[in-house]
Amino acid sequence: MPTLVIANKLYSSWSLRPWLLMKQFGIAFDEILIPLDQPDTKARVLEHSPAGKVPILIDGDITVWESIAIMEHVGDAYGVQVWPADIEARAMARSIAAEMHAGFQALRSACPMNLGKRFAAKDRGEAVSRDVARFSEIVSQARERFGAGGPFLFGAFSAADAMYAPLVTRLDTYSIAVDEATQAYLDAVLSLPAFREWRSAALKESWIVDADEVDEDPIEVYRQAA
Repeated sequence: MPTLVIANKLYSSWSLRPWLLMKQFGIAFDEILIPLDQPDTKARVLEHSPAGKVPILIDGDITVWESIAIMEHVGDAYGVQVWPADIEARAMARSIAAEMHAGFQALRSACPMNLGKRFAAKDRGEAVSRDVARFSEIVSQARERFGAGGPFLFGAFSAADAMYAPLVTRLDTYSIAVDEATQAYLDAVLSLPAFREWRSAALKESWIVDADEVDEDPIEVYRQAA
């Protein structure tokens, strides 16, 4: 059985991506969770990968790091269709996944993933608004062209949805308004059984990562540190 090494479920957006995909596709795996911001965090991560970052997939003699690489390996090793079958849809899915990997910096910086809190709606700046508009454009284009088979970007759930899942949580927890079609997509991701499982476990965590706290008071706190 493969082992996925991840960080805190409350905060670790990159860990969520392959975890969600593997759960959604029914790939059984063991899990090692290494809390962030602890004295031994870096040393523990380096035990599994010289890259020094999570997530990491250990599959027998194979070690894979970086979320997109892990998801590609899952498709290759376990015979699952992690990308859309249609070649045009697959090309777009891979393109927007790469865009997510390298982009949306304003939104990611202003709204760090934190599943334990909900923040009041507010103007978060022009750069964040541009990122939100770009995301809505992606949802609209993917759904209109390829979304007939289901509620996700390309109809059925794919690696592209796993890549955008942490962005979905940010729009939700930071109360960022989106258009009706984008909201329907958010609801589809947030209602996934696999995501609900991740979130339920996240809310039971006791570790606090100060670097991910923002300089405002939340309107709701979903869990208290033990």
